[in-house]
Amino acid sequence: MDQAAIFQPFFGTMALTLAVWLYMYGRRLPFIFSRGLDPKQMTPLEMARLSPPQVSNPSDNLKNLFELPTVFYAVVLYLFITSQVDWVYVGSAWVFFLFRMLHSIVHCTFNLIPLRFALYVISAVALWFIVLRAAILALS
Repeated sequence: MDQAAIFQPFFGTMALTLAVWLYMYGRRLPFIFSRGLDPKQMTPLEMARLSPPQVSNPSDNLKNLFELPTVFYAVVLYLFITSQVDWVYVGSAWVFFLFRMLHSIVHCTFNLIPLRFALYVISAVALWFIVLRAAILALS
């Protein structure tokens, strides 16, 4: 198996983070400028209080993309460096990426929480499967 195949969902997740980052600023900056907010009003607490969901949700989603995906990046690099990439890991990595992308789309737009949670759980299960499988193989 081509070990580099694992980097397609890896870089896809990075591209998703960039897209959400751009989308967040596309929502946040017009909100700030249209309200004429004073820099003193732009504390995290005050921004959370003032921001409507279409402004706060992309910001919250960007924060999410620096949680479980960091574990994903680490385990992918481990698998590549140790030449353990196989079709099971690549398939699971794609599941992780695709469901994280769907999670971000839902979170940044209509934010139906039960749907968003289901998408999150599927992506998390795929990630923890990768991690546990790698750990079991490494420790056995």
